[in-house]
Amino acid sequence: MTTTRLELSAKRIAVTGGGGFLGRHVVEALRRRGPSEVVVPRSSAYDLTHAAEVRRLFEDHRPQVVIHLAAVVGGIGANRENPGRFFYDNLVMGVETMEQARRFGVEKFVAVGTVCAYPKLTPTPFREEHLWDGYPEETNAPYGLAKKMLLVQAQAYRQQYGFNSIYLLPVNLYGPGDSFDPERSHVIPALIRKLVEAVETGARRVEVWGSGAASREFLYVEDCARAIALATERYDGPEPVNVGSGREIRIADLVRLLADLVGYRGDVVWDRGRPDGQPRRLLDVSRAEREFGFRATTDLVEGLRSTIDWYRGTRSDVARR
Repeated sequence: MTTTRLELSAKRIAVTGGGGFLGRHVVEALRRRGPSEVVVPRSSAYDLTHAAEVRRLFEDHRPQVVIHLAAVVGGIGANRENPGRFFYDNLVMGVETMEQARRFGVEKFVAVGTVCAYPKLTPTPFREEHLWDGYPEETNAPYGLAKKMLLVQAQAYRQQYGFNSIYLLPVNLYGPGDSFDPERSHVIPALIRKLVEAVETGARRVEVWGSGAASREFLYVEDCARAIALATERYDGPEPVNVGSGREIRIADLVRLLADLVGYRGDVVWDRGRPDGQPRRLLDVSRAEREFGFRATTDLVEGLRSTIDWYRGTRSDVARR
């Protein structure tokens, strides 16, 4: 395990994307460690796709540590409809934010990538050394490659400038606060919404994309936030690090599990004309445990129950208002 420890208690930390799903949990995990300040730059104040705006962010706040979470992201449908935007916005945000961090003498830059950066047919479990062994799954390749460039930039800056930047590869996240918007949501919130609405309306049929044969690994968002905080404190290496639970589930089994948890008893119809995405996703998570002591602790059923309860509570609040 890396022995260098960055004490966050006296640091000024900027979290790009800190108002988003993962970002809110990361900010909370950091605040429990008592930094002097956690800066959450909003997109309405700083457009990170423009170099001048990124530079102004650093001039205004002078962070000592940066955790770069900001991303333009969505599920399979959104990726298919916006490949150009997802590539450009994510690439430019990463390049400009890391460059300005270097120029302003930031002590540590934590770049958060995506499991979508892995090749489509990566052997399971995905090991970090497999990252360059092929092209990503086509529907999310532009997004995945844009975020993958953060690793190239981090390693190049470490080599030339001695810049301390690390790169993390989280798997699919879920949990309270996720987006349940049908145009943007990922698989778990999309399924929860469909099934909860079916229960509420008495529908006897729910349609789901794909065949159900693909598998996914899921990580509860609070576990991921804890991993990022730990890596910020304890990891200083140049190599990418997987962040996941180390457990996978077939989409068909996930649908059955969610149906049982929400009380849906109707039929599930698979739309096989829609893409499954990457055939399997399962990470080797041994490096994260070895390098900064992270292991996921939230059981999938427990996490799904919390997510369903949050979603139903949010719907009830909206209905009351």
